[in-house]
Amino acid sequence: MQIKPTQRPKVTDDDTALITAIQNGDGERFEELVTRYEGNLYNFGIRICKDISDAEDLVQETFINIFRYLKDFRQETKFKNWMYRIATGVCHRMRRRSKYAPDRELSLDEFLPKDHAEIDTELPVWAAMPINHVLNRELGDHLKASVKELPPQYRLVLVLRDMEGFSTDETAEILGITPANVKVRLHRARLFLRDELKGYFHDNQPHTP
Repeated sequence: MQIKPTQRPKVTDDDTALITAIQNGDGERFEELVTRYEGNLYNFGIRICKDISDAEDLVQETFINIFRYLKDFRQETKFKNWMYRIATGVCHRMRRRSKYAPDRELSLDEFLPKDHAEIDTELPVWAAMPINHVLNRELGDHLKASVKELPPQYRLVLVLRDMEGFSTDETAEILGITPANVKVRLHRARLFLRDELKGYFHDNQPHTP
């Protein structure tokens, strides 16, 4: 007797009705889906791709792929998670095509102290602030520049977790890695940012006479 693979139950969210309508033949509503998410994907592209034209290409290519494969989406996960997985794949392909891509993937091990005892475990107040709040403050430009210095695998985790608001499990699903790897990469990315921003906060501390 052949055992059929177990089908995961459908996940219901705010996009379910719209996705179902499109899959059932109401193709005109795909524009509604684009309007709903094009801003999110563009912001994601800016943070990941570093370049405005590349961010625009990421949005366009992501929606082309969604249009092509939406009929096969079985709604076993949130549509948004599936969409960001497609966008991440587009980002990887764009990076491989770029003539500016490095010959090898950088590791944060090259940036962080080899001796973990050298790392200050006391987190300053600013490091505990949600990054989406920090981005609205004066240091926004400095932080954005520091995020772009992160190696891509760490930048993706940081953006998805701290800026896009995905959970550890959702980030793992989007990137195709384990939750444990998400936690390690996020920890290293935050340490790198903390080190990068130390100088900024030191220079902007009020000086007492």
